[in-house]
Amino acid sequence: MDIIWEELAGGIPDPVHLVRLTMRLFVAMLVGAVVGLQRQSAGQPAGLRTHMLVAMAGALFVLVPVEVGMAWSEVSRVIQGLATGIGFLGAGAILKGYGEHEVHGLTTAAGIWLTTALGVAAGLGRWSTAGLGALLTWVVLALVSHLEQRQATTHAARAGGGT
Repeated sequence: MDIIWEELAGGIPDPVHLVRLTMRLFVAMLVGAVVGLQRQSAGQPAGLRTHMLVAMAGALFVLVPVEVGMAWSEVSRVIQGLATGIGFLGAGAILKGYGEHEVHGLTTAAGIWLTTALGVAAGLGRWSTAGLGALLTWVVLALVSHLEQRQATTHAARAGGGT
């Protein structure tokens, strides 16, 4: 019976360690939620759950190698592979239309990629970096979007007023 318990509790040697892991995954979930809530409120298909899961996955991908004692040079290779893999995932979200400027999904792809980086930061215990990154991501997605819409409206009014 002891061997079963040891296997089930593998990698969690003490309560302090468990709290540390839980906090890092929770922070990853929160920073993913910041980005995901904004995307969901903008009506984008990759919303709250997607971004939370992507951030937690990024955290887990670095937590496990760090927990088993991998050297930082090896952890950096894990991060490189993760960045590449998520890049391919994001590329699948990009759709090219028939028009010259008709491309959709670039912001979704970039958001997924960035959310992974936020999760990696949280997984490595860099909570302030993850939090600041999430805040600045929200600024770009929410506030800059409003500026772009205002500029487009102004441009359309000028173009329509000249005819």
